[in-house]
Amino acid sequence: MSDDQNKDSSKNPPPGGSGAFHIIIAGGGTGGHIFPAIAIANAIKKIEPATEILFVGAKGKMEMEKVPLAGYKIEGLDIAGFNRSSLIKNISLPYKMVKSLLQVRQIFKLFKPVAAIGVGGYSSYPVLRYAQSKKIKTFIHESNSFAGKSNILLAKKATRIFVASDGMTKFFPADKVLITGNPVRESISNTAITREDAIRFFNLDPAKKTIVSIGGSLGAKSINEALAANVDEFAKNNLQLIWQTGKPFIAKAKEMAAEKSNIWVNDFIMQMEYAYAAADLVVSRSGAMAITELCVQKKAAILVPYPFAAEDHQTANANNLVNKNAAIMIKDSEALHQLIPAIIALSNNEEKKQELKKNIGVLAITNADEIIAKNILNSIT
Repeated sequence: MSDDQNKDSSKNPPPGGSGAFHIIIAGGGTGGHIFPAIAIANAIKKIEPATEILFVGAKGKMEMEKVPLAGYKIEGLDIAGFNRSSLIKNISLPYKMVKSLLQVRQIFKLFKPVAAIGVGGYSSYPVLRYAQSKKIKTFIHESNSFAGKSNILLAKKATRIFVASDGMTKFFPADKVLITGNPVRESISNTAITREDAIRFFNLDPAKKTIVSIGGSLGAKSINEALAANVDEFAKNNLQLIWQTGKPFIAKAKEMAAEKSNIWVNDFIMQMEYAYAAADLVVSRSGAMAITELCVQKKAAILVPYPFAAEDHQTANANNLVNKNAAIMIKDSEALHQLIPAIIALSNNEEKKQELKKNIGVLAITNADEIIAKNILNSIT
């Protein structure tokens, strides 16, 4: 078959009935990329059940485990990102890029997609780049307030770019941008759990104000150290703490929280819907999905951005809320001395807390997955 014939076939649904589109979703590396991608896939399947979806990820990354658990097939590429800490480890990068492009070409030859969606992560770039070279429609989902370099490079030839917040036209062509927000787990966007039930879930006191501290699966070192250094301040101020530490800090935190009835501690919170329902105030990093969930849950938040995130995008995410008077930000380097005083001050300032909740709630979009899915399907039909 000639290249022209290949291009023509990519514009039409493959055999299998009405709506039997083949769509590739590429990206991963973190939960902030993977879970929105799965939510988009679920929304597409809900609208057009006959659609076949294939994920493409990076071998050795968490998408290779999480995507199959969600019921989707995934192909892994031999690809890695640029290593900023050790230049010698980048020697094999050109080889891996060429190999990944050959792998992508084979995947496209066999699967024959009519569209490719990139959600960020190492595999997004070669997949969307190849799709664009074959005139196949491409869609980008940028979850952060500071666009990744790969997405910026791919934007010019993209069909549509879905973004989480305003102000993204400084990175992308304005006529391609659509503000959709980030897809959120249904257990969080549609929860009916009461504060009282949530407090009891953690064996805490419904009469006390409750602080929830989250820092991702590995925890947040600066947040953990600030809490540990001032753990007695919670009882002194009639506050209680739900503390997600991450694995590296759990042993120390459990030792410090022993016999303190106002503190619940664990390395990870599986049922985040209960934690949000219990929270009068949330302390968190400012990754894209954390921000999205805080908006949907309308929570007063103190954000401590991880300063070493790519392009310092967590600080950009936090500033986007601070500029709208929708959150408070404390620098990672200042958390040890400023975080606890800020927690106590905000806990005692009901007017400020309500103001933050109102403003962050305005930014919530609960049907981002549906909006994205409909736009993609409308573009390829």
